[in-house]
Amino acid sequence: MAVKARKTFFKLLVYAIIGILGVVFILPFAYTVYTSLITMKDVNKFVDISRWTFENYTMFFTNDAYNVPKWFLNTVIMTGIVVIGNLIVNPMAGFALAKLDFKGKKLVFWIVVATMMVPYHMILIPVYVNMAKIGWLNTFAALTVPFLYQSLYIFMLRQFFISVPGEFIEAARIDGLTKMGAFWRIVYPLARSSLITMSILSFAGTWNSYLIPSTLANDPEKYVLVVGLNSLKDAFFENTPLIMAGVTLSTLPILIFFFLFQKQYIEGVSSAGIKG
Repeated sequence: MAVKARKTFFKLLVYAIIGILGVVFILPFAYTVYTSLITMKDVNKFVDISRWTFENYTMFFTNDAYNVPKWFLNTVIMTGIVVIGNLIVNPMAGFALAKLDFKGKKLVFWIVVATMMVPYHMILIPVYVNMAKIGWLNTFAALTVPFLYQSLYIFMLRQFFISVPGEFIEAARIDGLTKMGAFWRIVYPLARSSLITMSILSFAGTWNSYLIPSTLANDPEKYVLVVGLNSLKDAFFENTPLIMAGVTLSTLPILIFFFLFQKQYIEGVSSAGIKG
């Protein structure tokens, strides 16, 4: 009984610590949402729910001085293209590095690993120069094409594909499928959890990206949401509820996306360990 009671105590202690940490982490976002629903005179006060208002959000979407709906749409398009591209390019590269034999395979793998160690900010200027030379500045191509390849995700998927038994591929080949057919019809579906994990990370990183979109697109019509809202902060610096409404708008889609796929995300992280 003493052992069982000790185990129960430690389990409750772990749950209590997790609960406290959860409250600590959620409080800033809760404060942000709350502040976005009140007026300026009620900032730093607790007011009744009857005094909450959506005026701050309405102002963003109805004021002609700035085009938040357009920025929101730009963000959706950019993020959608990057995530879909990552779901196509990175798995193919990871599969090739895991299961195919070709000259220079090890060299390519170590190049992928090496690029993981280079912060993207270090190559932002060369990317900008190349985008300018081919005339892609202020276009969706500049905001998406350079990011369809992500070395981290290629490495992560390569580690998963190594764990897939080669017999699956051989059986598919015997049934008449090509290597690409075996990949798309047999191997790709097996990586569902890892693909969802990659999608969540790609979605969050692209949706909240500021430095790269602000560098490659300086036309207000091509602003994404984070860049557009940042351009307004000086004009509304003193209007805390309005700023918090902007922060909520840029954060909420990521939270929704994560909660929809959190189970698969955890499974994907668990299965992406170092193999082979």
